[in-house]
Amino acid sequence: MIDHDIIRQTLSIALRTGGDFAEIFVEDKASSNALFDDGKVENLSSGRDRGAGIRVIVGETTGFAHTADLSAAGLAEAAGAAGAAALSGGGGVQEIALTRQHAPRPNEIELLPEEVAKAHKVALLRRANDAARGAGGSITQVTARYGDSRRRILVANSDGLLTEDDQVRTLFTVMAVASGDTGMQTGYQSMGRTIGFELFDRFDVEDLAREAAERALLKLAARPAPSGTMPVVMGPGGGGVLFHEACGHGLEADLVAKGASVFAGRVGERVADPRITLVDDGTMAEEWGALAIDDEGSLGSRNVLIEDGILTDYMWDLLRSRQEGRPRSGNGRRQSYKHLPMVRMTNTYVLAGPDDPAQIVADTPSGVYVAHLGGGQVNTATGDFVFGMTEAYLIEDGKITEPIREGNLIGNGPAVLSTIDAVGHDFAMGSPGMCGKDGQGVPVGDGIPTMRVPALTIGGTA
Repeated sequence: MIDHDIIRQTLSIALRTGGDFAEIFVEDKASSNALFDDGKVENLSSGRDRGAGIRVIVGETTGFAHTADLSAAGLAEAAGAAGAAALSGGGGVQEIALTRQHAPRPNEIELLPEEVAKAHKVALLRRANDAARGAGGSITQVTARYGDSRRRILVANSDGLLTEDDQVRTLFTVMAVASGDTGMQTGYQSMGRTIGFELFDRFDVEDLAREAAERALLKLAARPAPSGTMPVVMGPGGGGVLFHEACGHGLEADLVAKGASVFAGRVGERVADPRITLVDDGTMAEEWGALAIDDEGSLGSRNVLIEDGILTDYMWDLLRSRQEGRPRSGNGRRQSYKHLPMVRMTNTYVLAGPDDPAQIVADTPSGVYVAHLGGGQVNTATGDFVFGMTEAYLIEDGKITEPIREGNLIGNGPAVLSTIDAVGHDFAMGSPGMCGKDGQGVPVGDGIPTMRVPALTIGGTA
C-alpha cells in the first residue's frame, strides 16, 4: 500500500520530538450499498476512502494526526504534527528496522463483491421484496438492503512491526411491516459474513425475506408483553447481544483502568455460575467480527474471559498491554484511519453447556421465551441494562405458546451471570452487528446457547 522506505521515514519523523512509540495505520476501504424500498430502488451507491492515521506516545501523552494524502510529504507532515502534539522538543533521529509479520486469514474469499455487476445485486433485492410480500396480504412495506466492503489495512510501528490485512464483508437485511387491527408490526432478519459474494450461494434471500415477513405477521395476533419479574429463557443466538453489552464491555481493559467497570479488580474471582464460559474470538472464521489482525497489528486471537464462572482476564489493546506487561489479545480496533484505536470486542459468545434445550423450557412452568433481542443500554460501572425484545413468546405449563409484542428486559449483568441455572447444548451465533463506543462503530458478532435466568424484570404493557 505504501513503499517501505516511506514508512520507515515517516516513523522516524514521528519520533524526532522524543516519542517513546510511534505507529502508522494505513487504510484503503471501498464499499457499495443498495436499498430497495416500496417496490423500487431508492439508493445505489459506492465509495472509497483512503488515508493514514499516525500516533505518537510520550509517557502518558498521545499525539494523533490523520491525513488523506499518502505521499511522502503528506505523511511526513502528519507525523510531525502527531509528534509535536505528544511532546515539543527532544530532537534526534531514530532509525526503524521493520520486520514483516504474516497474519493468516481466518477464511478465504471466493468471489470479491466488487467483481459482481450492480444489476445482479439489485436482482437479489427484488427477489427478497417479492418473497416477503408473498408471505401474506397484510405485508404493507418491505425494505431490503445489500452492502459489501473491502478494507485493506497496513500497520507499522517503531517496535519494528509491519503487517497487513485484507478484510471483506458482505451483508443482506430485510425488514417487513405488517398492518392489522393492532397497528403496524415489524419483522427483521439479516445475514452477514466476512466472505465475498459466495454468501448468496450458501443462503437464500427469499428464505431470509419470508422469515422477516412471518415475524411481522405473527406479531399482529400477539398479546401485550407481561410486566413483572419472572423466569426468562433466551433462545440460541438471539440473546447474545445481552452478554455483549451487559458483560463484554465491562471486560474491556480501558474501562477497567478508568474504574468504569463492575468487573475491575476481580480477576480470579467467581463472577458467574460455573456453567458459564465467556469467550471473545477474533479468529472465528467467517463471523462478522473475524479478523487476521486488529487495527494495531496484533494477531486476532481467541481469549477466554470467564472460565467455568471464574473471571480469568480482560480484553487488551496494544497501549494497555504494554503498560501492564500483558500479552496482546487482538482487541485494539478503530472505525477508520481518522480514529484512535481503543479496546473493542470481536466475536463474543457463551460456550454450549450440558443441558437439553427442550427440557429447559419444559422445566419452566411459566415465564417468557426470548428468541431475539434488539438494541439496549448498559451502565458498565454498575452492570444495569435495558434491552428490547423483538421476538418473544409466553411460556405456559412448560410450553412455548403465544407470541408477545415488544417489551423490555431489565436487569443487571453480574446478577444474570451468577443466577443462570441452565445452559443448553445448542450454541448458535446471532445476527451481524455494529458496536458503538465513544462515537466509533466496528463490526462484531455474538452468540449463546439456550439458557435460563430464574428472575428478570419484563417491562411490558399487560
